Amino acid sequence: MPELKAVLFDMYGTLAGFDPPREQIQAEAVAKFGLTVTTEGIDAGYHMADEFMTRQNATKPLRKMNGNEQWTFFSRYEQLVLQGAGHEVDLTLAGEIWAEVRKREYRIALFPDVIDGLDQLRDSGLIVGVVSNMNSGSQRLLDDMGLTGHVDFAVTSGETGVEKPDRRIFEAGLLKAGVDASEAAFVGDQLESDIFGAENAGLRPVLIDRYNGHSGYENHPRTTDMESVIALIESIRSK
Repeated sequence: MPELKAVLFDMYGTLAGFDPPREQIQAEAVAKFGLTVTTEGIDAGYHMADEFMTRQNATKPLRKMNGNEQWTFFSRYEQLVLQGAGHEVDLTLAGEIWAEVRKREYRIALFPDVIDGLDQLRDSGLIVGVVSNMNSGSQRLLDDMGLTGHVDFAVTSGETGVEKPDRRIFEAGLLKAGVDASEAAFVGDQLESDIFGAENAGLRPVLIDRYNGHSGYENHPRTTDMESVIALIESIRSK
């Protein structure tokens, strides 16, 4: 097998998540409607909702939707979050709860283990990049997320005009890395967009399962944090 020269990462769910945590945001929002949720329930709900988002991005990406279409999408997204948390609500109520979620003050922030992990990978001689479905310019994404100087580049759907699992966005990342697909690993949290997309593009897929949504997954290497990602990459390189 060719030498591993690059490791590419997804962004949301892989390198970054909600701050404050998504279960806290949801708990505050649903309390307005007399509902309660648990961390485990919210994790299960986001697992379903994020898979729904992946399927949507593969057909008509959110960036191409008008305001009404986006509202309908996020109402259904919230409906799935609540379903996983044990609440069956209609689309209208889900939309109202999503509006409350939007009122919360939150941001997308890096997980605590990310910067040190990325720096370790780069210090070991690997090229490190980000391939994200976020609708943003690559440099703006790196600056906003505090990743400038800790990765070599980013590729976004906002710049390429295509979303994962489309192989073209992976190929754009490989082009920036200057490596062949067989020389790169891709680390992501979503099976369809990240793992199957990377596999279809010829990269070596690595699942990072921070919320244990795929505890029984065995088709590709499964990790749970940056420490286990680094250990896996070191193992691959030592063979």
